[in-house]
Formats: sequence, structure tokens, C-alpha cells
Amino acid sequence: MKSLQLLLLSLPLSLVLAALSACQSQPAGRPGPGSADPIASNGSGGQGDGAGTRPSSRPLAPGEFDPRDPVAVSQLRERAIDLLLNATISGQPEFRANAIEGLLNAPARLKPVLPLALRDASAGVRTVAALAAGRLKTTDNAPAIFPLLKDTSPFVRAAAIYALTRLNEPVDPTPLATMLRDSDTRVRAHVAFILGELGNPSALRMLRDAAGTSSPRADPTQTRIMQLQFAEAMVKLGDERAISEIRAALYPAAPQDLEAATLAAQIIGQVRDQSSRGELMNLTVVNDRQQGRYPAETRLAAAAALAKLGNTRGGFLAAEYSTSPIATQRAQSALVYGETRLTEHLAPLSQLMNDTEPGVRLAAAAAILKVTENVPLNGAGFSAP
Repeated sequence: MKSLQLLLLSLPLSLVLAALSACQSQPAGRPGPGSADPIASNGSGGQGDGAGTRPSSRPLAPGEFDPRDPVAVSQLRERAIDLLLNATISGQPEFRANAIEGLLNAPARLKPVLPLALRDASAGVRTVAALAAGRLKTTDNAPAIFPLLKDTSPFVRAAAIYALTRLNEPVDPTPLATMLRDSDTRVRAHVAFILGELGNPSALRMLRDAAGTSSPRADPTQTRIMQLQFAEAMVKLGDERAISEIRAALYPAAPQDLEAATLAAQIIGQVRDQSSRGELMNLTVVNDRQQGRYPAETRLAAAAALAKLGNTRGGFLAAEYSTSPIATQRAQSALVYGETRLTEHLAPLSQLMNDTEPGVRLAAAAAILKVTENVPLNGAGFSAP
């Protein structure tokens, strides 16, 4: 299965993993390996509380958090925002990227972070920042995005085109057509996603033509993932026939198909395919008598997708894996809790935000922002910052 970044990022910024792994250099002023990292500890003091961190409140004890208390909910949201803001200056580029994505549900807090993120040393972080700027339509960032059109990374260049298009700035989209036939299947998948997000049906023909272009030396699993991203983009642009390829991927015939099945479940949730609810429910239960249940990652991805489709009963799966010895499973549990958007899940999320692993704390913080985005306080709508 993919690493934690894939599980957290929903743009889906999992497509940026290649850029993140390829660009690990640190910019001046950011903590590097071995230095005090703002999210290297669980916020209880000691290692990780170095310069640049924000003060955090006392961690909540088990059973202490009451989701019915509007003050407690507000305080928890602030703790989550503080943790994510700290992560934007982490020495680890994947944490900086995840923090930016998590803060999309607190746009007023994210906007001041974007100018620096658009100049980050990591191509992955620059990509995430450009996509976030485009999603939020932060017009003030346009001058910082234009130089990214000449970035050395195709991931960044494609994200810059997306952002400037969303900001109604003059930009030539034709480089996307060239990148759609790149020899790297990850680049092609990334561009397909961007075309789907831009929502221009005129790109359908370009997607169909490029989908038939093979990459003989590409990894078969990566090729399958690329094909699913092409299908997702086509569905977003109005080609309902493409949904059949995504549904078919929910039935893995071999272990190497499980990653595609997990992505297919995520896509089903993104495109709100209600007809696949039955298949998703099957993924959360059993496979066959010989193999038993599907892997945790696949089951949790199906539960998150079901939550997006209105079935929020997947909390039992999140509870099952929230104490797993595997950090990525605990993180994915937090994401399932977040997708349900049920305030009853704020209590376990408050505990996951004290996890020993930074990636789990980031996932929990991002989930808390989703759940509390429109929580009513004192009978009024809570306008979350």
C-alpha cells in the first residue's frame, strides 16, 4: 500500500508523491534532519518544542473531551489548527504538504501560509500549495504562481496552470496536452486529475486519445492507477461510461490489484457514485473463505467513501483500527472519522491528535477541521476560521 501521504491528501495529492520523494532538499530557514521539528513530539513538551513552534494547550485526558460542549469543540479546533500550522514549517516535506491540505478546511488560516509554500524547496510542496491556491481562488497569490509555469517539475507546472485557470488569469493550457502523454505514468495521472478538476468537457477527447497511449516500461500497478485517474477525470467531465472501469477495479483478482481497489474506492466517494454502495460495503466486510477480510487500507478506504455517499456507519471500522500498531492504519482511521463529519467522533480524534506518530496527529487534526467546519455553537452556525 501507499505511504501515509496517499491516505491523507484528497486533492488527490497522492499524485504528488513522486515529486515529494524526488525533492527532499531543505530551503534556508526550515528545520532540517536532526533539528528540532515543530511536530516531532505530541505537544506534551520536551523534544520537538524548539523555536518556531506555537504554544499548545494541555493534551486532553481519556474521557475528558465532551463533543456537546461548544467551548471544548472550539478549543479542540484551535489545537488542530495550531498543530497543522506548526507542520507547515516541519523539516519533512510530506508533513508540510499534508498540513497545507489539512488547512483547506480553515482557509483563513491557510492563506497566510501559501506565499512561502509556493517557494518551498520541495516540488511536492510547491505542487500542493499551487493546487490549494487554485481551490481557494486566492487571487493575491497569482504573482507567485506565474513563475511556477517554468518550474523544473512537471507536477508543479501542471498545478500552476490549474491554479491560474481557477484564478481567471491568462494562461496557456496547451502544455497539459503534452504532459498527458509523458513517459512517466505518475505525471499523466496528475494531469488527468487536474483536467477533471478544471471541469471543461472539451478536454474529454484529449483524455480519451491519451488514455490509449501506452508506456511499455511503466510499472503495471502504476499504469492501472493512471488508468483509474483518467476514468475519474472523464466521469467528472460528463462521460458516465467511464464509471464502469472504476467499479470493475473494486474486485481485485490478485494481491497486486489491492492498491488499485483502494484508489477505486476513494474515487467512488469523490464522484459520489451511489450505485456502488453495495460493492463498497462488501469491501468493508469479507473477501472469501480462504483469504478472509480485505486489508485494512482497502476496508478503511471503502468506509471513507461510504461516508461521502451518506453512510456514516463506518465509524466502527475507524474504531477497530484506531489503536492499530501500524501508524498508517491509525491515520486512515482518523480520516474515516473525518469523512463521517459526526461530532461524536471528536472524542477519539482528540486522542489520536496525541499519538506518538506525527503523521497520525496530522491526519487527526485534518479530520477535526472537517468535523467542526460547520458545528453549531449556542444555537448559531459556527463560522470556522
